[in-house]
Amino acid sequence: MATEPAAHALDRSLRLLVADDHPAILDAIAQYVSGEDGIELVARAVDGEQALRLIAERRPDVAVLDIRMPGFGGIEILKRLAGSEGAPAIILFTGNPEQGLLLESLDAGARGFLAKESPLADLMRAVRIVAGGGTYIDPLLGSVLAGPQATDRLHALTKREREVLRLLADGMRNEQVASVLFISPLTVRTHVKHAMDKLEADTRTQAVATALRQSLIA
Repeated sequence: MATEPAAHALDRSLRLLVADDHPAILDAIAQYVSGEDGIELVARAVDGEQALRLIAERRPDVAVLDIRMPGFGGIEILKRLAGSEGAPAIILFTGNPEQGLLLESLDAGARGFLAKESPLADLMRAVRIVAGGGTYIDPLLGSVLAGPQATDRLHALTKREREVLRLLADGMRNEQVASVLFISPLTVRTHVKHAMDKLEADTRTQAVATALRQSLIA
């Protein structure tokens, strides 16, 4: 089994912001985070405008954003933060996944996706992975992101390309994948590019999402 990357390269607790328009969800996450070592919940927001303001004020390392919130949701926040210096790594989570919204999120630069029905332990794992430079996509959302034509394209992947995507799905960076597979980082990038081409993916995150369809990656 692949090992996770270091949670983050900081000498302090990882700073987390969570935004959702349901107070019960915010309360549950806040209570769970209070028992987590190395993660500090520095802000919580109930709508997009408040989330943007608190991101600027509190400078979180990771922001977990509901895709849909009053005013505007996580995707719009992603777009507004695009290119901003010091912008947090963003995880989007949703209770009603739709392929169009999730693919739009990929294009906007999301680093992670999570279904709200997933255990909070998975959310904390996702937070640590994206803080360390990795990508996390909930397996529950893999089939939604992949689309109905993904299976045929996946059959074209080589064994090594599948291995690389599997390790990327576990949150590893190129250098860590190279170490595990005893290949160079350049070779890893080549495998990723080939897999993206075969899966007709615009980003490596989208390629990982497609490859996460159940039983299609070992």
